[in-house]
Amino acid sequence: MSEKVDRRVRKTRTQLRMGLARLMQKKSIKEITVRELVEEVDINRSTFYLHYTDIYQMLESIENELMNEILETLRTHFPNPEKADISISFATELFHILSKNREICIALMGPNGDIAFVSRIEKLVAETVLPGLFHQFARDTQDQNYLYAFCLNGCVGLIKSWLSAENPESPEHMAALLHQTIFQKFL
Repeated sequence: MSEKVDRRVRKTRTQLRMGLARLMQKKSIKEITVRELVEEVDINRSTFYLHYTDIYQMLESIENELMNEILETLRTHFPNPEKADISISFATELFHILSKNREICIALMGPNGDIAFVSRIEKLVAETVLPGLFHQFARDTQDQNYLYAFCLNGCVGLIKSWLSAENPESPEHMAALLHQTIFQKFL
């Protein structure tokens, strides 16, 4: 069971997260200082250090929270990866997670983002969802690898485009679009 976090702590962490997302859209994580971040969100440095040891630990914490949320969704929808099927409910939940974390996802997937984080998500999806999805379509291992790469890159591109849209469609719309695209084009 998750522990209940004080409202003030949640508010401070949210401010820091949003500030980091704004800064990462302008510059690389290597160029962002604690001083710059706390000025961005108008809090004291000591408050930052109550929550995180440095910018890198903060980023790692944010990424781990997102990964855990995605992992939980995967576990709920794909208890058996060999019988995986991209359900609309899974895709909808995934798009809701991305929407709820829109600003930090834009930053993480943008030019100053963390490619290692994107790779972790791609690997997770490739190991959890894609084997069951393509097991009947492509018997040849190399063909499956090509399809994985095509699908993953297409999904990442679709997500990036959706996240950066000025008036993005709903998570439900995007889930239906993704589901329709995969099943009409590949299977």
